[in-house]
Amino acid sequence: MEAVTVIGAGLAGCEAAWQLAQRGIPVSLREMKPEKMTPAHHTPWFGELVCSNSLRSDQLENAVGLLKEELRRLGSLILSCADEHRVEAGGALAVDRHGFAQAVTRHICSHPLITVIRGEVTALPPQGPVIVASGPLTSQPLSQAIGALFPEGRYLHFFDAAAPLVSFESVDMDCAFFASRYDRGTPDYINCPLTEQEYDAFWEQLCTAQQAPVHGFEDKQVFEGCMPVEVMARRGKQTLCYGPLKPRGLRDPKTGAEPFAVVQLRRDNAEGSIYNLVGFQTHLKWPEQKRVFSMIPALKNAEFVRYGVMHQNTYLDSPRLLDRYYCFKAQPRIMFAGQITGVEGYVESTASGLLCALELSRRLADRPPLDLPQETATGALALYISNESVTDFQPMNINFGIIPPLDCRVKGKRNKNAALSKRALEALEQALS
Repeated sequence: MEAVTVIGAGLAGCEAAWQLAQRGIPVSLREMKPEKMTPAHHTPWFGELVCSNSLRSDQLENAVGLLKEELRRLGSLILSCADEHRVEAGGALAVDRHGFAQAVTRHICSHPLITVIRGEVTALPPQGPVIVASGPLTSQPLSQAIGALFPEGRYLHFFDAAAPLVSFESVDMDCAFFASRYDRGTPDYINCPLTEQEYDAFWEQLCTAQQAPVHGFEDKQVFEGCMPVEVMARRGKQTLCYGPLKPRGLRDPKTGAEPFAVVQLRRDNAEGSIYNLVGFQTHLKWPEQKRVFSMIPALKNAEFVRYGVMHQNTYLDSPRLLDRYYCFKAQPRIMFAGQITGVEGYVESTASGLLCALELSRRLADRPPLDLPQETATGALALYISNESVTDFQPMNINFGIIPPLDCRVKGKRNKNAALSKRALEALEQALS
């Protein structure tokens, strides 16, 4: 059987390669690291998490929690590795990023039907099935090759940012406390409270701090789901207090009251030696990050083991270009998966790679498509990115808004979401039977 070429060993590419190989289909997996690195990558491992180490909520009352459960039931390699290397994060699924990436790399490289070829890909294969999962940081030569497929210029971009990391031993725990919001799960987050006076001083400096030069950047070009903290701050003095610094459900044990604002730190590795600043994606200059973030009392002597960075993300105008199987309509042998399709988030990227491979494997075996229904999160995501009625296409996380509503009334948002998830998992089982 002819090998399928998969370009990119990120979450989507590794998931696609694994699913194909598990179905007896040989795969040629192309990856440019470590010969060539992107501005956001730091290791040679596959499935590297370049921003947060959190895969977000693991609860079925949340749409991404539903998507994770669907992926588990579909035999996802990425979810299996994530579950194996999870670190405590309340109701979220967070992972030791190095342990996770090493596990993904080990599974991929040891599979007998996957051949890994290192080096930059500068052109698409002239024939045979190919899945392009090169990610939002696709190198310029390959980006130009992809762009040549679309003479109408349907290749878009936005700017994305990553949060800084600090060492645990440098956090002043006399000014912080462990807790999870509303006491859900174990007390895994380090909470750094600020008084109103401390917050006002921090906010003023954050709004005026010097930004690193990013060619072509304007505030309006950022992705709403991964907005730099300084851009969010400039939207209003209280914006952060309703966003990443909201104190709701967190009581300072020293006072018994909710602080005016709280900066949360989430464990970034299994040892608990490194923590990331939750919601603090940024593109401030590095000395400015040190100066401004050290104004947070618990971080006054913080050791920053990695500063925040910002980079341009590229994605397709998928509703005009792709079908629900992530196939390029004009040349169905070419498929796309991951954030380059306009799905946003680690789990969503994984889902696109998995579904892409499932449908391709069925096509290669002359079987009818699976056609996961819109009632499932996986199916809804594929139908969203291929919906031609979407005119102003923007990258999107999975949400219950793109899943059809229930045909009966359910009281309470959490109960309604739980019912949507129950229906989705039943629909998935029926589609697979």
